[in-house]
Formats: sequence, structure tokens, C-alpha cells
Amino acid sequence: MSPLLKIRSERDQMSAIERRIADYLLENAHLLRDYSSQQLANALGISQSSVVKFSQKLGFKGYPDLKFSIGEAMARGDRHDDGAGAQAAPADPNQALAERLWHGKARAEEETQLINPPERIEAIAELIQHARRVYVIGLGEDGVPARALSMKLAMIGILAVHHFDPVLMAASTASAGAGDVLLVLSEQGKLTSLCHLARSFAESGGKVVSATRHTPNPLRAHADHALLVSAHDERAHVEPLLYHSALQHLLDLIFVLLCERGQDRLRQLDRQAERVQDMLDI
Repeated sequence: MSPLLKIRSERDQMSAIERRIADYLLENAHLLRDYSSQQLANALGISQSSVVKFSQKLGFKGYPDLKFSIGEAMARGDRHDDGAGAQAAPADPNQALAERLWHGKARAEEETQLINPPERIEAIAELIQHARRVYVIGLGEDGVPARALSMKLAMIGILAVHHFDPVLMAASTASAGAGDVLLVLSEQGKLTSLCHLARSFAESGGKVVSATRHTPNPLRAHADHALLVSAHDERAHVEPLLYHSALQHLLDLIFVLLCERGQDRLRQLDRQAERVQDMLDI
């Protein structure tokens, strides 16, 4: 995995000094081969030890190893910037826009994959598989993937309850307890109503799974398991698109894991698909 990708995905969780180092490395990766740790420290006005500690925090023995790894990534064209490397820009402006969007989505999905280790995804899939009931909620734009996921779970025989209103969900979860799961989708994870719902659900003995941005937020604090999404773009109208693309990838992965955990799930999915098609054909 590219060290630049790792730096980008973990940036929002870094200290102020670490973010300064991270930003400099991301913006000047092509110049690092000529920089010693002391020269980098001088350029940023920080101590050399801060550069060394930053490198070690990323899992490298020291700055030389980090610099070498970044150099290898650059040689592979693995910079993951919005310009899509050194490739020539398409002559058609619409094609250039489309390629930039595709690259942005691909980068967001890679970053999101990096910060969600397989064992976390596996644990959440296991939790949902054995749940008595799965409650799914998302407000605003998060309501679309929440509804889609609940329908998919129902198609493979998992009892899923979906609401777009936290008051209705609170009423539905009043009888929830051990063996039940609440999945809350909230990009910023700061909505008071959803935090209150998660806290009440946990107090009843159920398990809470949150899906938010990877920055610290109140909803994550109430969750037993957290799905984290990393998606960044300087364009305000594009960043939400990258977020929901990466979020959908996470939810799709969990659904596929559930489907492939036995032929019973797949047979159930086939039967439900046939029923739906029969209704559409009437």
C-alpha cells in the first residue's frame, strides 16, 4: 500500500505538527529524494525528532525508510493525486472531468479500505449474520444507502427494520435487546438524535455499528463497531459523491460476505428475486 495513500487517509487523525509534515510530503513527494530529515525539519521549522517520530508512527524504522518507500511509490506512478499522475489530460473537457471523478472515487475507496482492516469488516458481518433483528437508519443523503442495505438484508433472509425518522426508530427499538443490531449511517456523526438513539440502544443490550467519516465524532463514541470512510476533495459539490461511493463500497462488501456464507443465503436471494420479478411482470 502506497505510503502517500496511508498518509492521506490518516491525516485527519494527526496532531497539528504531524499534519504539517503530512501536507508537505503529499505536496512535495517528488522532491524528497534530495531532502534529509534535518533539511525537511528546517523547511517546516520543526525539530528533526518530530520528523523521525512521524515516520515511525507510520510504521517505518525512520525517515530514510519512509523516503525510500515514497520514492518507490512515485516511480510506480502511485502518487494518487487528482491529476492522475503524469498522464496527459484528455482533449475533451468532459472526458477529463469524468476521469478525474473516477480517479477521485477510486482513491476514496482505497483510502477507506486501508482504514477498515479485514477483521473489522468480518466482525461486523458476523454480528449481522447472527442478529435477531437488524435496525438500519440514515438521515438525509445517508437515508438512500440505509434503505438499500435494509432491502438487501431482507432479500437474503435477515430481518431488517428501516426507518428514516429517528422518532419512529426509537419506537421500533423500544423492545430491542441482546442479539439485536443497530446500524447508523451518518457522514459527520454529530446528529444529536442519532447519538441519543445509539446510546439508548446500547443501554438495552444491543450492539451498535456506526458508519461515518473517519474523523472523531460523537456517534463513533457510542458504537461497538465503526465503519470508517475517508473521502476528500477541495470541491464541495464533489466530496459528498466520493464519500457515498466509498461508503457504498463498504456496505456492498459486507453484503457480499453475508451472501457467500452459505448456500442458504444465496438460495434465499434467488427466491426473493424471482418473487420480485413476478410482481413486476404482472
